Amino acid sequence: MSSDDDSIPTADMIEGAKHPSEALKVIGHQDAENVFIDALNEGRLHHAWMITGPKGIGKATFAWRLAKYLLCSPMREERQSLFGDAPEAIQTLDIDPDHPILRRIHAGSEGRLSVVRRPYDTKRKVFKAQITIEEIRKLKSFFALSAADGGQRVVIIDAADDMNVNAANALLKVLEEPPQRTILLLISHQPSRLLPTIRSRCRTLRLGALSQGDIDAVLASQELEIDPAKMGALSALSAGSAGEAMRLVQHKGLAIYQQILGIISQAPKIDRPSAIKLAEQYTGRTSSEELDILGLMFDRLLSRLALFGATSNAPVPLVQSNEIEIFSKLCPTPQSAQDWAELCQELSNRFQHGRAVNLDPVALILDMIFKIEQCAKRAQGLA
Repeated sequence: MSSDDDSIPTADMIEGAKHPSEALKVIGHQDAENVFIDALNEGRLHHAWMITGPKGIGKATFAWRLAKYLLCSPMREERQSLFGDAPEAIQTLDIDPDHPILRRIHAGSEGRLSVVRRPYDTKRKVFKAQITIEEIRKLKSFFALSAADGGQRVVIIDAADDMNVNAANALLKVLEEPPQRTILLLISHQPSRLLPTIRSRCRTLRLGALSQGDIDAVLASQELEIDPAKMGALSALSAGSAGEAMRLVQHKGLAIYQQILGIISQAPKIDRPSAIKLAEQYTGRTSSEELDILGLMFDRLLSRLALFGATSNAPVPLVQSNEIEIFSKLCPTPQSAQDWAELCQELSNRFQHGRAVNLDPVALILDMIFKIEQCAKRAQGLA
């Protein structure tokens, strides 16, 4: 793997977080790791593995853990005794942090590892929208140059969903005739977007959402400055995604949620100046990421509200101490819970459409707040 210029970002980085390749441990996902270990011990290691699950749960970190083990450990035939006895069973994928190959991996200089991802346009200072066929074609050179190195070779594709049609077809040819001693690790957030023929040639490892304790552990491992009292709230709003939790930390997602909650708590008569003040925070040079976090917090709040109304169970953990009081007022019946759930979907779609066609953020936000006000009036029999 050629070393990237430190000044050039990579598409698999989360702002303010360590790169997935730096982690020595994977938090959560032990069941998936056990499946891979069983395949190693049974001598039936598939040539291509698809690692799936929601964004931000550690799929890239998991893929790097598998890659490190494969590159730093002898192949099965090399572990057999002179008498052909079965090799000692593998118990863990842990690697000595001082292993020389591991140091080369961290330095970006390990020749038996190739990483395919969306390239960075240095002129426009943005990531390209897709993985193109040129990125897949580079693997041909990688396979040729690494053929004489011996040992296992690994290709990580992060994320396979980003491939355009030509790139996907080129990868399919690789999967149909896989090079010897090569393992491909495909990371996919939405496997349904991939060609069925690609999916059928991979063995799938499905990773699930992380628990609150796992998210707390991931955040602690990132050495971010987080108030311990806010950890539970961040976990609640991240929906089992540590990556989402880190984005919320970086872009003050918790404060945004509380601001939105404060505004809609006034329903059915929302204070217009407060709504305008929120909307006007997103004028001018607001980043795309900040606006996305705002939309996400609207979605999380309405989802929590609808779930509370449908189940009568308090959201756990609470993001704010008066959350139950506000939710009880806004969603007093199962029917109102249904109304809030439908509005949540409607506003999510509306927000995504508005972002896609570059609608004025102020108008978009105020329209969302107005629709929330109308739904609150219906819930309380005032409309």
